[in-house]
Amino acid sequence: MLRYATPLTFAALGGLVSERSGVVNIALEGMMLMGAFFAAWGADRTDSWVLGLLIGVLAGMALAAVHAVWAITLRSDQIVSGTALNFVALGVTGYMYVNSYGQDGTPDNLPAVPEIHLPTDSLGFIGDAISDLNLLVWGALVAVVVIWVVVFRTALGLRLRSVGENPRAAETVGVKVLSTRYAAVITSGGLAALGGAFLSIGFVHSFTQNMTAGRGFIALAALIFGRWRPGGLLAATLLFGFSSALAQRLPEFSPQLATLFQALPYVLTLIAVAGVVGRSTPPAADGVPYKRESA
Repeated sequence: MLRYATPLTFAALGGLVSERSGVVNIALEGMMLMGAFFAAWGADRTDSWVLGLLIGVLAGMALAAVHAVWAITLRSDQIVSGTALNFVALGVTGYMYVNSYGQDGTPDNLPAVPEIHLPTDSLGFIGDAISDLNLLVWGALVAVVVIWVVVFRTALGLRLRSVGENPRAAETVGVKVLSTRYAAVITSGGLAALGGAFLSIGFVHSFTQNMTAGRGFIALAALIFGRWRPGGLLAATLLFGFSSALAQRLPEFSPQLATLFQALPYVLTLIAVAGVVGRSTPPAADGVPYKRESA
């Protein structure tokens, strides 16, 4: 459950940071995909998982910067620009994958993010579950706490939320609205890319085309489920992770049930987006381009 939830948690946290500033980030899927490919490519080229992780994060942030220019400076429709960037990421990673690795695929000996071994034998089955988890799994859980503290317990977070709720009032008291939104969107790209990097060099230790398989959209659903709060989105991503993990254990009992549970995260995504479950209220200025008034 924790492994399947980790990429969703990183991406959902990225969505939270972006949308709390007032910018809808539909491009989380593309940013995850960029992170997944460039982390694998970077780890292969540098023979270092640390550098691979850094390259993957920078790739996600680069795509996020493009989204920020379109959504903030050019004031384009944020849904349209985010959707376009998803296709851009799919094309770029697909081309570079074929160009770099052809039909052979990524090497079997990619440098991988290490597992953390903990002496938890005394905790029973829970101890067995958490004794050998990937470093990025723990990183995702720490990131939830850090994002909660920054967004809801610091002056920086207050400025971020004010920009997402009432940018005109925020600018009146001296908050730089456009700069804050740029920083938030680019940060969201880095967080989403971490989720993609976990998939390629932390979980399956390889890259395949379109390997994110809609996880960015599931992360958006988790964000809605969690009402734009870190604790809520973590609970939602754990739910999605549980259904995915359970699907891997069901085929030996019932192939039909396995297929059902594999589809469950996507069904939950549709329900969340349709607004059937709960009545989540996004930040008031979410998705609304901001234009400064003339002096």
